[in-house]
Amino acid sequence: MANVDRLDRFLATVERRALRMAEFATGDREEALDLVQETMLKLAEKYRHKRETDWKPLFYRILQSRIRDWYRRQAVRNRVLLRPADSPDTDKIQLTKEQATINPESNLESERFAPALEAALMALPLRQRQAFLLRIWEGFDVRQCAVAMGCREGSVKTHLFRALQSLRIALAEFR
Repeated sequence: MANVDRLDRFLATVERRALRMAEFATGDREEALDLVQETMLKLAEKYRHKRETDWKPLFYRILQSRIRDWYRRQAVRNRVLLRPADSPDTDKIQLTKEQATINPESNLESERFAPALEAALMALPLRQRQAFLLRIWEGFDVRQCAVAMGCREGSVKTHLFRALQSLRIALAEFR
């Protein structure tokens, strides 16, 4: 029973960030909710017996796999079922905006920075975005990122370096 309680607490701690990460990837809150829920169920079903320290990298590995699967499904739907790939609607992404409530001065700057950051993140290739979100946002070390992304540590470093370069250029006006 104690393991179930620890797993519940762990899932509660990663839920919000995982949802945000999935929203960045899909651009759709409902799809993101589904992906996070599937990830939580898979972790609880298959890996609840693992050590608590292993849960976080496993959780994000499962989430990244679900996101990649979602991209594959979307590509098939867009190409075969719904519309041609060159449709102007293909690249439209709708993001939800969280309101900052720090203080009025911060809110004014955030009103400009937050959308610019979101747009810059969405412009990154998937693997660069994953590396950035896991390493910088989640605070994973390189090894944990490699496990979560299913690649080598050198690849994580390369993806992160390229992501940071792109973000610095895209957000240069805010320095």
